[in-house]
Amino acid sequence: GLLIVFMWSGWIVASRSGATSPLTIYDVAALRFGISGIIALPIVLYYKPWRSMSLFRIFAVSQLTGIAYILVVIQAFKFAPAAHGGVFMNGILPAITIVLGWLWFRERPHWIQQIGAALIIFGASITLLGGSGFEMAGSWRGDLLFVLSGLFFAVYMVVTKLWSVTFHQILLCAPVVNGVIFTPIWFFFLPSGMAEATMPDILLQGLYQGIIASLVGLSIVAFAVRQIGAPITAAFMSGVPALAGILGFLILGEEFGLTGWLSILILTPGIIITAVWSRPQKTPTTET
Repeated sequence: GLLIVFMWSGWIVASRSGATSPLTIYDVAALRFGISGIIALPIVLYYKPWRSMSLFRIFAVSQLTGIAYILVVIQAFKFAPAAHGGVFMNGILPAITIVLGWLWFRERPHWIQQIGAALIIFGASITLLGGSGFEMAGSWRGDLLFVLSGLFFAVYMVVTKLWSVTFHQILLCAPVVNGVIFTPIWFFFLPSGMAEATMPDILLQGLYQGIIASLVGLSIVAFAVRQIGAPITAAFMSGVPALAGILGFLILGEEFGLTGWLSILILTPGIIITAVWSRPQKTPTTET
C-alpha cells in the first residue's frame, strides 16, 4: 500500500515536471510507451498473453491507461499544479468507484459511503476556491482533465479485477500495444521538443513514465486490485493527495496554500471511509 502511495505521488510530480519542460505532451507519451514497449516486448513474445484475451479486452485495457489517458494527464498538468493532480485524479477515485458500482453492478452505496463521497466532493470543491498561488482561471481546465483521467483509471481498476487481467496481459496491453501504435505516429507526424529539452528532463520522463509508472506501477495496482479489490486499493491511495502536495512544494516549489491543505484534510477521511466501507460486487455479464 505504501509503495503505491509513494510511487503514484512521485509520478504526479514527475508528470508535472515534464509538462512544464520543453517536452511536448507527445514526447512524454512517446518516452512512456517507447521505453516500456521495448522492455516488455520480449516478455510478451515469449509468454504470448494475447492467446487468452479477446480483441475487445486487449483494446479496452490498452486504452484505459494508454494514449488518450497519458495525453489527458500531461495536458492537465500544463494547466494545474501537482497537488491538484493528487486531489482530482487520485483523491476522487473512491467516489468514482461508487458511481461505477451503482451504474455497472446496480449496487446501491451504503449511507456511510455516501457520506464519504460527499466529503470527497466537498474537499475537492474547496480546492477550486483558490488561494493556492495558482491562477484558477487556468487551473480549472486541468482539474476537469484530472477528473477525466481519474475516470479512466477507475474503470481500469474495475476491469482488471473483473477480467482477472494478469501481469503478462498488462505488459501486452499497456506498453506494447500503445508503443506499436503511438511511437511511429509521434516520430513522423507530431511536434516534438526533444531538441530543446535538457538531458535530465528526458531521463526523468524516460525513467518514471517508461519504467516506474508504465511497467511497475500498473502491474502493482492490478495485483492489488485482484487481491484486495478496487475500493481497498483506492483507500491505500488516500495518502497520494497530501504526499503529492508536499513533494510538489519541496521539489517543484509549488505552494498549495491554506485552502489546498484544508481540502486535503477534509478529503482524506472521505477517501478512507468510502473505500474501506465496501461490499462485495456482483459480477455483471461480460460477454464480448
